[in-house]
Amino acid sequence: MTQRTTYLLVDGENIDATLGSSVLGRRPQPEERPRWNKLLQHAESAWQQEVKGLFFLAVSDSLPLNFVQALIALGYTPVPLRGEGKVVDIAIQRTAEALVPREADVMLVSHDSDFVPQMEALAEDEERRTAIVGFTEFMSGDLREIPGVELHDLEYDVQAFTSRLPRVRIIEIDEFDPLEFIL
Repeated sequence: MTQRTTYLLVDGENIDATLGSSVLGRRPQPEERPRWNKLLQHAESAWQQEVKGLFFLAVSDSLPLNFVQALIALGYTPVPLRGEGKVVDIAIQRTAEALVPREADVMLVSHDSDFVPQMEALAEDEERRTAIVGFTEFMSGDLREIPGVELHDLEYDVQAFTSRLPRVRIIEIDEFDPLEFIL
C-alpha cells in the first residue's frame, strides 16, 4: 500500500433512491441494500491504498443510532447532517472542494450531476485518481463524461449485493454467458 489516501464520499440516499426507484421499482428490503463493507474493500483493492470512507446522511431530529453504529463498525466515518436544502449534496460538494489542494484520490458514490463541477476540479490534477461508483446506467451523463474519471459499477465491479439485481445492461460480447439467460 502507498502513503496516499482514497477518500470515499458516499451519498447513501442517492444510492438507496436509485436502487429503489430505478432498479427495483419499490423500497429496498434490508437484504437488498448494498453491503457497504464491500465498497470499502473494493476501493482499497482497486487503488491499493488506505481508504477513508465518509458516509453522508441527512437526519431530522434524532440520529439513526443503529445505522450509525453499523457504519462505524464497518470502518466509515458517518457524517450526519441537518439543515435546509440538500444538506448531503452541500456537504459532499464542500468536502470535494476541500480535497482539491490535497494529494489524495477520490471516489464519489452517487449518480448525481450536482457534483460535476467538484469532480471536474478534482480530475484536473493528472496525479489524482478519481472515480464515480454506482449503477453505471443511471450515472449522470455529465459525470460519465469527465475526462480521466473511472466508473465502477456497484453491483458488477464492487459486488456489493448478496443477490443479483433485476438490471438490464449492455454486455460486452467477451463477457457474455448464455447460461445467465437460459437457466
